[in-house]
Amino acid sequence: MATYNKSRRAFIKTTGLAAGIGITGIPSLVKAMPLTAGNAFSQQPLPYDYKGLEPVIDAMTMEIHYSKHAATYAKNLADACAAEKVDINNAKLEDVLRNASKYSAKMRNNGGGHYNHELFWQCMKPGTATKPEGKLAAAIDQSFGSFEAFKTQFSDAGKNRFGSGWAWLVVTTDKKLVTGSTPNQDNPLMDVSDLKGMPLLGLDVWEHAYYLKYQNKRPDYINNWWNVVNWDFVQKRFEQA
Repeated sequence: MATYNKSRRAFIKTTGLAAGIGITGIPSLVKAMPLTAGNAFSQQPLPYDYKGLEPVIDAMTMEIHYSKHAATYAKNLADACAAEKVDINNAKLEDVLRNASKYSAKMRNNGGGHYNHELFWQCMKPGTATKPEGKLAAAIDQSFGSFEAFKTQFSDAGKNRFGSGWAWLVVTTDKKLVTGSTPNQDNPLMDVSDLKGMPLLGLDVWEHAYYLKYQNKRPDYINNWWNVVNWDFVQKRFEQA
């Protein structure tokens, strides 16, 4: 326990953002849905309390993740937009991401980090998750064979992502569902991404998302995370895609 508490204190003391560049875009034909009704370049209120996802994600991790890591991505994104003449009152964040290769590494890293986290918060909700229903459930069965097979593929994408990054469920331009992962803060909207599609469900597998509770046990974090997936949100995005 002493070792864990020491690691916990060290993590809190040194917590910060690591901005990396990955080598992994999306055709302009893919519909990119805005995440919120507010300014997409600004951090939105967390849709639940810091403790809302316990015991899967502890309150301290949520507070640090939202108020430190994600908040810094939003701040750095605003700085990048000011420096690179992006009018955040009229531009669409999705359009910036689709043209990530035309912007700086700062814009790419922080634009992706901000978008990814805003999506991530909404992909979860308090309580015990059930399973997708309706058209989304049918599409998952058609694309992966079964819901359990989909979970395995998605989980493996997160577990096998080397270093930091994200696991995704995306819908492609031809309405197929695929899973995959991206490094660092890249996402499937970016023209620099190997995985292309409209993100429906995203899972943060950076260590800061789970280290306090799970230490280096990323598979345990991913396995438990399925209990807080907000399938209503994912279903809505799928139906609007």
